[in-house]
Amino acid sequence: MNYRKVDAALAAALDENRDPDERALIVFVHTDQPPDANTAAVLDKYGVSPATSARKIFTATLSPRAVSELSDQPWVRFLKLSSKLRLLKKK
Repeated sequence: MNYRKVDAALAAALDENRDPDERALIVFVHTDQPPDANTAAVLDKYGVSPATSARKIFTATLSPRAVSELSDQPWVRFLKLSSKLRLLKKK
């Protein structure tokens, strides 16, 4: 795993997750450029659908093993854990 490409929250979540194949992490996958056919095939293997090839950021529900394998790809720039949003109450 290339920890330089993984944000702190995702690294902590990886340490907490016990099953390496459980797809429980919602992750933003930042790529260097829009995917070509080979890159799209790799993304598709992990359940990331790069249908609009003009994008460079994708959302996926990944397992710790998939995060590790994607972090080793040279075209992956960064992997960031999605944070849960909460509603703000009006005062």
